[in-house]
Amino acid sequence: MKCYKNYNGYGDNDKKNIIESLYIEQGLSFAAIADKLNTYANKIRRDAVKYKIPIRDKSEAQSNALKKGVHKHPTKGQNRSKETKEKIGYSVMKSWDNLDDSTLEKRKKKSRALWNKLSDDDKQNRFHLANQAVRNSSRTGSKLEHFILEQLVSDGYKVDFHKEQILSNTKLQIDLFLPKINIAIEVDGPSHFLPVWGEDTLAKNQKYDKKKTGLILGKGLKLIRVKQIHDFSKSRSMLLYKKLVSAIKKLTETESKSIQIED
Repeated sequence: MKCYKNYNGYGDNDKKNIIESLYIEQGLSFAAIADKLNTYANKIRRDAVKYKIPIRDKSEAQSNALKKGVHKHPTKGQNRSKETKEKIGYSVMKSWDNLDDSTLEKRKKKSRALWNKLSDDDKQNRFHLANQAVRNSSRTGSKLEHFILEQLVSDGYKVDFHKEQILSNTKLQIDLFLPKINIAIEVDGPSHFLPVWGEDTLAKNQKYDKKKTGLILGKGLKLIRVKQIHDFSKSRSMLLYKKLVSAIKKLTETESKSIQIED
């Protein structure tokens, strides 16, 4: 192991070379370098800036610390209970919901900057994957649909998934159908109420939804429409599921024919 003398005993050129070697090549932190050179971390950092040595951002620094074994991963190897995971998820969700407009705008700008750095081929590939995911979810069900299905089955409900034959003489599917209590559940993603794929497609989707609503209610069934505004997350979906259970209870106990809930 190389021994270093007191940091103040070096000239600028030597200091620059030492910091580059220890910080860039060996990946040491400013604190670790300062310890080797009998100085303090802020001094090393200021000189790194002075010598125009690229400084790692917070994320890179944390990742580097984990690789070097300086810090232990906060979750790796830990088995958390379902209740603990839900609490963590709710906490993260609330922190995002409570972000102020300025912070949100900064994060949007960062995302746009990352997107703009992508090559045209990468952008095109991501568009292709997104379109493919939408097509797949229309056939096999979205993440939220599958989540609701799993929760309903776990709670003892009999569920028909993507039921087609129940609406006579049509190929329209009911996303989730509870046959014992004659309740249909439709999960509407953003393309049902926003022009995600353009105004024409939105108009077609809304016409399709109106037709399906008429067929479901006309058959004497009750209907719950679930409006999915946010991206899927287990924590938010669990809160939504609790609303769904309340809606199911209301439809079975009252004369109401339909209810809409949203996440």
